[in-house]
Amino acid sequence: MIGHINGKILFSDGSEILLATNSGIGYQIFCSQVLPEGEQVSLYIAHVIKEDSQSLFGFSSLREKKLFELLLTVKGVGPKSAFSLVGSVGFEQVCEAITLENRKILTLAPGVGNRAAAQIILDLAGKILTVKMYSDKYDSPPMECRGDQVTGENELPLRAAEQPLSLRQAGRRNHQQIINDTIMACKELGFSEQQVLSRATKIMREGDISKPEQLVHLVLKGM
Repeated sequence: MIGHINGKILFSDGSEILLATNSGIGYQIFCSQVLPEGEQVSLYIAHVIKEDSQSLFGFSSLREKKLFELLLTVKGVGPKSAFSLVGSVGFEQVCEAITLENRKILTLAPGVGNRAAAQIILDLAGKILTVKMYSDKYDSPPMECRGDQVTGENELPLRAAEQPLSLRQAGRRNHQQIINDTIMACKELGFSEQQVLSRATKIMREGDISKPEQLVHLVLKGM
């Protein structure tokens, strides 16, 4: 099984890439981002094997790969739908949608209808927190995203591709660290992780929170 690949981008169009490795072998990989041709990249790979085919799906972080693999365990959800969820909806939003039982968010992904969304929530409600233990480190060189405008409750003034990658990565890590620290603090006060996570995530999306102490205060205020 292939789990990780390093190589040079020969071709990229926002749906797949051709990656040349030092061994002389080139791999065709499904990838939802447009990567700079000629650049070296490092991708986590989900290797899907069927009776009549094999497919490689590329991800920037280990937790995205693990979320994709978890989605594949849901009855009626195939690789294309799972990949669409991770790529078009995003890791944090998929996790939050499952936690809050928000089918509408899940159906934003092409190929995911109400029935599939309901099944995802039913099957993964008690498992989704496990994927958060995996690393969110983005160890690939700069990636040019597809340029879709970021929309939703956390709409940003810039397109994803217009934000420096280092700033986007730092923001993700800092955002998640604040939530993790808040969960730990609230658990010491007797609250469950499930209780804290949904509220903390909602507050982070709606407000400008820079410290765990701020988030703990707001979470406890609403309990």
